[in-house]
Formats: sequence, C-alpha cells, structure tokens
Amino acid sequence: MHFGNLRTALLSWLYARSTNRQFFMRVEDIDQQRSTPESAQRQLEDLDQLGLEWDGEVIYQQDRYDIYEKALAKLPHYECYCSRKDIQEAASAPHAIPGQYPGTCRDLSDEERAEKRALLADASRVPALRLRSEVSTFTVFDELAGEYTGDVDDMILRRGGNANQIGPLGPDWAYNLAVVVDDAEQGIDQVVRGDDLLSSAPRQAFLAQLLGYDIPEYVHVPLVLNDKGQRLAKRDGAVTLREMLKTTEIASIIEQLAQSLGYFGIHSADELLEAFDPQDFAQQEAAHQPCTWTANN
Repeated sequence: MHFGNLRTALLSWLYARSTNRQFFMRVEDIDQQRSTPESAQRQLEDLDQLGLEWDGEVIYQQDRYDIYEKALAKLPHYECYCSRKDIQEAASAPHAIPGQYPGTCRDLSDEERAEKRALLADASRVPALRLRSEVSTFTVFDELAGEYTGDVDDMILRRGGNANQIGPLGPDWAYNLAVVVDDAEQGIDQVVRGDDLLSSAPRQAFLAQLLGYDIPEYVHVPLVLNDKGQRLAKRDGAVTLREMLKTTEIASIIEQLAQSLGYFGIHSADELLEAFDPQDFAQQEAAHQPCTWTANN
C-alpha cells in the first residue's frame, strides 16, 4: 500500500472510530486472475503497522459468491454478448453517451439471443450479465461533495469472457454488485473512500435501493497527487509503506499522514484519533489544497 492508500484507509478508520462505529476489514478479491492471498496479507500487515485495528474477522469476497448469486436473482438483468471492441465501437457512435453501455443486447428477441449464445459457445466464451435499469441517473448525498447526481446504465453484474480463463469459482462478480451486497450484509452505514469512486456511488446506491437495502452515508475524500498533479502511484518512487520503512520510522510516517490531514506533532493513530473531528475535517477540505507527495518527502 502506498501513501495515498494509507491516507484513505486512515481516514476511514478515523471516521468510524470518532463516530463510535465499528470498523470492518474486507478483502475485495473477486478478480480471481489478479488477486492473491499473499497480496491481501501484505496489505493487512501494512494497516496493522499503522495501528488501524478492526472489528471481527476479515471478510473475503471469494467466500461470498453464493450471496451474490441470491442478490442477482432479485434484480432484473439480461445476458450481454458484446466484446470490449463491440462496446467501444458502439460508445463512439453519434449520440452515444461516453462511457455508458448503449444497450446493444437489451431488447434482443429470443431467436437472436439463442443465435448469439451459440456463437459465444463456439468461441468458448460466456456472456456477461447486465442490469436492466429503468433509470438513467440517480442522486446521492456525500459528506464532502454534497448532493451528487451521476449516470446509471445497464451496468455489468457478473462478468463474462473467455470460458477457459474463468476462475475455479466461476465468472467474476462485478465490483458494483459485490460491494453493495457486502455493505448491506455487514450492516455498513458509512462508506469512506477516495473521491475517484464518487461517480460509482449513484450506481451502487441505485442497486441498493433495488435490493431493498438502506443506502449508506458517503464520504469521498480527496486523493493524494504526485508533483505533476496526477493520482499517486507506485511508479512515483519510494511511496509504499514497506519502501518508506527502509529509511523512516513508522512514527514519522504517521506524522506525515497526520500533517496531510492538517494535524501536526502527532506520531500514532491513537493520538490522531483524539484530535480528529469529522466536521472540522469536512470544513478544512472545502478550502483545502490538493495533497501532494514526492519521493523525497
């Protein structure tokens, strides 16, 4: 985990603890091709080193596929036979909404579906499953951004693809569906995360409403940027916790994290919790300059 990941995780923990909430840990490993137990363990160890203790056992999404299947059965959905190329070409057509699925497979006849399903099977591919949405936008309230209205399309609920590359648990579930179901199952009523995910909140809140779940409180916090004003990434140098610990004590790293939140002279997560106030932080962020990081910090 790099400095930006750590700052967002720290804020999530601070919001939970300062409002007398529990703080749960979930490993979002539905991407079976890219997720590994070793990677998850390293990240959990990083958070533990910061002093971010959590409540209960760690939840792994790969253990919850049957729960997602039950949720899917409650949602209006249809098979999508489009390849990524098909979607890109359709999205670039005149009058198409950039980034949105244009509904190519939404209203196919039974005969057309049977034909496309057969063609996919011949190519050893399986179709994706998409939500049959009846709205194009949805509005949420964010603690920092205020009222926010975002696009809602026929989002993917379960991924398709090459049948020979599908993991042992079957096709991967889409992030939007998995997190909505997990949040509801765990009783999550506050979600604190990076503001790059703000545009996903309307989609997820709409799914929650369809499934009869309470919509959580959202707090989308600014990301840490590099010296070029871009989202901080590992390519920006010695920014991961493990790299920083080679030359810097953990107390100094926590001090830097605290300073990025506007608190000085603090060297532990517990000290920061005593000083942290969500309302003060929200007011600071309203006029806050972007948090930047360079490798020589």
